[in-house]
Amino acid sequence: MLKRVSTLRTTGLLGLVTLALLGTAAAAPKKVTGYASLGVTEGKPGGTYTLALGDSPQSLFYYGVIDNNLGLVSQQLFDGLVEFNYATYKVEPALAESWTVSPDGRTYTFKLRQGVKWSDGQAFDADDVVFTYSQIIMNPEARAGDAASFKLDGKQVEVRKVNATTVQFVLPRPSPAFLLQMRSFIMPKHKLLKFSQEGGAKPADINGAWPSNVKESEVVGTGPFRLSNYTAGQKVSLVKNPNYWKVDARGTKLPYLAGLDFLIIRDPQAQVAQFLAGNIDQLNITGAQFPDLKQREVAGAPFKVFRSTALFGSPPFVAYNFDAKDPALAKVFSDVRFRRAMQGALNRERIIDTVYNGLAGLPGHGVAPVNRDWYANTRSQLGSFNLAAAGQALDALGIRDTNRDGVRNLPGGKNLEFDLTYGTDSSVYPAIATIIQNDFKALGVKVNLRGILSSKLLSTGQSGDWEMILHAFGDQPDPELRKPIWQPGGALYYWHRSLQPAQDGARPNVARMAPWERQIYEIFEDAAVTTSRSQRKALYTRWQLLFAQNLPVTPIAKPENIGAVNNRYGNYIYNLGVIPGYNPVPLIYQK
Repeated sequence: MLKRVSTLRTTGLLGLVTLALLGTAAAAPKKVTGYASLGVTEGKPGGTYTLALGDSPQSLFYYGVIDNNLGLVSQQLFDGLVEFNYATYKVEPALAESWTVSPDGRTYTFKLRQGVKWSDGQAFDADDVVFTYSQIIMNPEARAGDAASFKLDGKQVEVRKVNATTVQFVLPRPSPAFLLQMRSFIMPKHKLLKFSQEGGAKPADINGAWPSNVKESEVVGTGPFRLSNYTAGQKVSLVKNPNYWKVDARGTKLPYLAGLDFLIIRDPQAQVAQFLAGNIDQLNITGAQFPDLKQREVAGAPFKVFRSTALFGSPPFVAYNFDAKDPALAKVFSDVRFRRAMQGALNRERIIDTVYNGLAGLPGHGVAPVNRDWYANTRSQLGSFNLAAAGQALDALGIRDTNRDGVRNLPGGKNLEFDLTYGTDSSVYPAIATIIQNDFKALGVKVNLRGILSSKLLSTGQSGDWEMILHAFGDQPDPELRKPIWQPGGALYYWHRSLQPAQDGARPNVARMAPWERQIYEIFEDAAVTTSRSQRKALYTRWQLLFAQNLPVTPIAKPENIGAVNNRYGNYIYNLGVIPGYNPVPLIYQK
């Protein structure tokens, strides 16, 4: 998923694999080529591929709810105007077969691929694109829409139909990363009109489209698969979309697979057990799970384990609530000296070694270290684990154990005690949270563990009902796509919610920003209109340094991508992780 809020979840988002499985052709098919260097071969039609899903999707309408599980399913049902090339990660045509940009950088004209049909046989055309953007993505009431990204300098981006196969986006000013917004999933107007303002509904009614009990035939897309059955708590079943518009280099319609099943299994250990039993064909795993599965592979188990350095994975971080309900905590959390002191009590090396089994590295500050285009080396700013130095820093703040009960006291006398919210169903968060709790205890800081479902972490963060949180957002190839997260006042900058604008499209509360936050805010504003790549690079380098020095959140580690796949299948590629807005399954086939 993005500068869009919804993109962030699929973001989101969580060190998942990228698969390659292609889809069925249409009148104007797109040949998928250029993957030979990744070991992709021509497959044969047939077979069903089974994956694990961490929880039941809350809805089947992608833009109606922020839900990573729905995002993983939706990647197989819908397409965007553009997508990433899986071999190069460069943007290339998808539902739009070509595009042009005006000399002033303000007008993007997309020529749509002719002959594409929705999975129910209806023709896809410019009306669907205009409807998706104007009625859904740019609708401020759509929970997983992205209205803010389509207002530049307070002015609305205009999307208009030129003819049945041509769409134009007219921007108030140039936006160098705008093309990446075109990866958003396009939705069928003929199925969703009644939920939109254009169809006479209220703006918020769009969120009620396609509830979890909707009739399967109502959910139609242009992706490689279509919905066959959804049983909440059990399984989501997809079948091959006979109208899919892609073919392989030989002209064979894609996807190769006849079906794709998602088994809903919440417990990570239960997912592993189902994989070992042969009931799941591919699994994303952690460093802690790697040794056992790799040992089984070497011993002759019928699967292979893959690992790679991650770009798109989701590095975990801890954040402190600058607007905590307890004023004493809000005051200390907002003090950068406190956040720097507590970074010294964060044992990254131990977490990397014990939680990830060494299969993770030190993180960047908002940009993955492997991202050579934008990464600024801020490793020296991470410091080192040193409880004595952290204690001295807290002493200097007047946070000492004045009553000798083993817990430091805030200047007003109150114990320094707070909750750490984390995902109990995560394969790594419980262990990380426990390490943090124990190390902070040794420093004289009392941390109470507050476990919730991982799927609730984002909504809990946005609600403000937390004190310290362990969470993660997925990395993206361009920092502009992370603007809602890292720009103060952004929709996902939830550790300082009071900076967010009172209403959509309004200016954030700049007056409440710390000086360093104001600098970061202006950096993102400048980078959004600067067409020079070198100037954008310089701006984003400054941002990463400010991030490292002021720690709006404290990054912990950058996990490697690790996945296992049954030997029954070919064309499994574990490279840089799931790419939001891209259908990652069409090339896998059953041997």
